[in-house]
Amino acid sequence: MMKKTIIQAMHDARLLRPAFKSLETWRAWEVYLKALFGLPLEASELEIFRASTGLEAPPTAASRESFCLCGRRSGKSFVCAAVAVWLACSRDWSKVLGTGEVGWIFIVAVDRMQAKIIRGYVEGILRASPAYSRLIRESVQDEVRLTNGIVIAVKTCSFRSVRGFTLLAAILEELAFWRSEESASPDVELLRAVRPALETVPGSLLIGISTPYARSGALWGVFKSFYGKPGSPLVWKAPSLTMNPTLRLESISQAIAEDPEGARAEWLAEFRQDISSFIPAELVESIVIPGRQALRMEPGVAYHAFADPSGGSEDSFTLAIAHRSSEGRLVLDLLREKRPPFNAQEVVREFSEVLRSYGLSRVRGDRYAGEWPRQAFAAHGIDYEVSEKVSSELFGEVLPLFTSGAVELLDSNRLKVQLSNLERRVRPGGRDAIGHASGAHDDLAVVVAGAILMAARTQASRGRVYICGELVGGPPVETPGPAKRRVFYTKSAARSVSVIERIRESLRRGRRPPDD
Repeated sequence: MMKKTIIQAMHDARLLRPAFKSLETWRAWEVYLKALFGLPLEASELEIFRASTGLEAPPTAASRESFCLCGRRSGKSFVCAAVAVWLACSRDWSKVLGTGEVGWIFIVAVDRMQAKIIRGYVEGILRASPAYSRLIRESVQDEVRLTNGIVIAVKTCSFRSVRGFTLLAAILEELAFWRSEESASPDVELLRAVRPALETVPGSLLIGISTPYARSGALWGVFKSFYGKPGSPLVWKAPSLTMNPTLRLESISQAIAEDPEGARAEWLAEFRQDISSFIPAELVESIVIPGRQALRMEPGVAYHAFADPSGGSEDSFTLAIAHRSSEGRLVLDLLREKRPPFNAQEVVREFSEVLRSYGLSRVRGDRYAGEWPRQAFAAHGIDYEVSEKVSSELFGEVLPLFTSGAVELLDSNRLKVQLSNLERRVRPGGRDAIGHASGAHDDLAVVVAGAILMAARTQASRGRVYICGELVGGPPVETPGPAKRRVFYTKSAARSVSVIERIRESLRRGRRPPDD
């Protein structure tokens, strides 16, 4: 295979040229690729380079890392595929790979749908090229395997899926929008995973390419630290119309007029100022008790429960139970989640049993599906109270409790991810909306916030309460010591049941149990 630069390959009818309909519309991308691989720029290209990088002089050597921030419909996914194909087919990796060793080029997409689209681009570009098509050995699932020992693999954003490979290149597509149920910062985690693998391979390349989003995460960090500064990584930022001149200016202008913040991010490649991270991951970690999965029910403790019902097809059905300790700490005791698909009626029955095991006969929750939750829980002897506050208000009110350090959370990775992924959005009029990002979930975060707030509004527990039946009557006795226990003596089991119910009701209302 004749070794050519990527720009030469784009103009060669045997290589990449058949995949590009009109090279004139890809002129800005040519400038980016020249800068990326340290190729000389023409005088007419310097204006695009300077406007997109904030630099005066283009780099004279290839970059090992680059982050490209471009608006929607600018051709990012297609360029990702073209770069991967060129790296796999036109570079000589024989000095890097041992005998029989496989070299991997990863394109990491935001989700399975996007991965499928990019996978189609990769195979399409390969098969359109008379020279490259001869290198295809087999095409299976998310991989295209070549006869030269290189594999182009298109994967979704999991940092665990990229370990253990000899990486020649990693192209991270739509990096600003990565979401994961297993990590609060999948973008940061994946960068930590791929950089060591690339470091040991001469000529390896890391590209992060995305439309900007919130002012948080790996892409925002790179932009703040390196944009407009010479050296690696090369940071490129350009509007959609610069990278794809076939777009209609009128449509973009209309989108900006209708939604200024959203459209500036999507079309002008500007980070949004109206969206920010709500709870730092470090704060969440600081209030989690490592290894604590659940706490058993303790007699005499006033428990509070919050539920987030679901029909069983899309969202999870969740339940949280919390209490306020005698020291005034707000403790999460139990967290349950049923992920879809499930039978909603069966989950209500199961959760009702859990509530009763903690001495609860009522639960609070959101206004889901009208009267259905109330009726469903009532069938199992549980009162379902509709919360007056929506999830955004719950999150806003629980944050001060988190920052005060008075909260103890269970060690649930899914809970930590959901809390860390909450976003604050500034609405017209100055009111903030707090909730999950697109494609993410907050079902666990909602019930934890609700239960913690309910516990915070009660008095501290006054110690454990023990009911002793079939003993002599008399006033309650408090045992000495810092952890006082209130012992109630009754003459019969029936009387014990009555006292228990009165004590539970008093504790639920945050009052001192009766002395009679």
